[in-house]
Amino acid sequence: MFERYEKNVTKETVIELRGANVFHSLNAGRRLTGRNYRRLGEGVLSDVNLAVGRGETVYFIGRVGSGKSTLLKTLYGEIPLLEGEGSVAGFELRGMRRRDIPRLRRKLGIVFQDYQLLTDRNVVENLRFVLRATGWRNTGDMLHRIDEVLHKVGLHHKEHKMPFELSGGEQQRLAIARALLNDPVAILADEPTGNLDPEAADGIMRLFGNIAGEGCAIVMSTHNVANIQQYPSRTVRFGKGRVEELDIKTIFG
Repeated sequence: MFERYEKNVTKETVIELRGANVFHSLNAGRRLTGRNYRRLGEGVLSDVNLAVGRGETVYFIGRVGSGKSTLLKTLYGEIPLLEGEGSVAGFELRGMRRRDIPRLRRKLGIVFQDYQLLTDRNVVENLRFVLRATGWRNTGDMLHRIDEVLHKVGLHHKEHKMPFELSGGEQQRLAIARALLNDPVAILADEPTGNLDPEAADGIMRLFGNIAGEGCAIVMSTHNVANIQQYPSRTVRFGKGRVEELDIKTIFG
């Protein structure tokens, strides 16, 4: 439980958890009652309290299996929240209907370590696919939005390249461009620099900083302590089924 929880609610809150108990999903796609979920799911985190405001960056750190990715999945609706309270982008997580999950995700950007790009489509077509899937229909509007996000991530000169023609850092920039398409209130990033060399990782961190500066919240799981030291921000440590917020200024000076 965060000792400084109330002090962190300083901006419009876009992510909030109160007394949340988080479980692994061992039966993805099935609707389970709380009792059955306890039996079939493994408890990961207890009594999680978290508030993230617009423009804030929050790092999740901890060992593999400590619950970082599981909590991110809970925030974007892949794993249901069955105990405690939670809201993301105005959607209540507790009791969320399956049909509401796509609507929640249109308010979020999700970035993965392994990029998850469509390997048979070029840069523009990767982005156009997402826009069509989220309800965009006008070709001119789609191309204009694609051009905007490609300029923002520095890939406007790579629009006709295939993913295999891009470096790792460029592929992650494309993944971030995809996350930005619908102007999200928050980006959830799971180890976004884990596959990158230090120079490319630094570029991604600076890009996230620019995005946060425009008012989008960033919640990022990471093992890269050097990045946290260079770009310090709120940091939450996961361990032994609990989370605690660290005083990074004290740790790193």
